Amino acid sequence: MARWNIVLLAALLGLTLAVPASAQWKWRDKAGHTQYSDLPPPPGTPESAILQRPRGGSTAAAPRAPMAAAAPASAASAALPPAARASDPELEARRKKAEQEIADKKKAEEDRIAAARAENCGRAKEALRTLDSGIRMARVNEKGERVVLDDAARAAETKRAESAVASDCK
Repeated sequence: MARWNIVLLAALLGLTLAVPASAQWKWRDKAGHTQYSDLPPPPGTPESAILQRPRGGSTAAAPRAPMAAAAPASAASAALPPAARASDPELEARRKKAEQEIADKKKAEEDRIAAARAENCGRAKEALRTLDSGIRMARVNEKGERVVLDDAARAAETKRAESAVASDCK
């Protein structure tokens, strides 16, 4: 007899735990993917795309109505100017902080690019001074051999250094 009570209790517990699983929504989104959720699909989802609703009369209609009512309110607030939407000072402070962080990151990136450009400018000017000085210069070729620059190679290097100066030293 005790065994039957345990089996009955386990079956009852299993059914009780399975009840929330029946309150699931299933629908296809705009991309055609099947979505599962305990919340109703977003407003604007056509009825033909809803594949499964939670069981029970009141649970199916009740959650969907507030979502539909919330959509026009958010659309109306989006049409308002930013000053009218920002009634919460904490939200406005967070938005300004996020904008400031983005501006700081952009400024830091611009500073980094400017520093790299200034360094490249200095190197190009130094290379141009060295090439104009007339001293003998050598380069290592692809075979690893040291090759002294002749007049044509020196002219090519001078042209390359001049274009680097023109592009980086503005």
